[in-house]
Amino acid sequence: MHGRGEVTLPGEDFQSRGDVALRQSSQTNGFPFDPTGDPMIDGVGPASWAKRRDLPELDGHGHTKIVPMSHTEDFQISAGYDPRDLPVVAGDGEIVGKICDMWIDAPEQLIRYLEVELDAANGGGKRLIPMQMALVRSNRVKVNSIFGKHFKNVPTIKSPNQVTLLEEDKISGYYAGGILYASQERTDPLL
Repeated sequence: MHGRGEVTLPGEDFQSRGDVALRQSSQTNGFPFDPTGDPMIDGVGPASWAKRRDLPELDGHGHTKIVPMSHTEDFQISAGYDPRDLPVVAGDGEIVGKICDMWIDAPEQLIRYLEVELDAANGGGKRLIPMQMALVRSNRVKVNSIFGKHFKNVPTIKSPNQVTLLEEDKISGYYAGGILYASQERTDPLL
């Protein structure tokens, strides 16, 4: 559909990522694998992502589905807080930047991502925050899953006006992986 080519199933495994940064924790099967590098960057365990097509998701009319609110005239905030210009507070309490835009799913009419302009000390540039990982308050946006030092490594997007399926998976995986991997205390046993 919409000139995206043909797919035949069963067929080539497009999702295969080849080597991943994991090693066996035991010689026998049934034991977990341990990360060998930075699991949030390597995309393993809870930070894993699927190798989806590096193309934006389209609506039924062939238009890009998720777009920045600043690029549309049809949408506005009708309820709740408008997070634009609010500071972003990481899980360790560090202020890493401020919200500069919201990315909306136009056909579904909801916010999918908040866009943060990072301070220079936290890597600079813009990064997307999945809406489900952000807690919007009247005076701040809180992101508990990762700490200030992690924001510079949040996967970036290639285009300022669209996000691809692959980029979405990598971004969501990174934030979700931070729930376990952001600090040693989160990975240590509770007993």
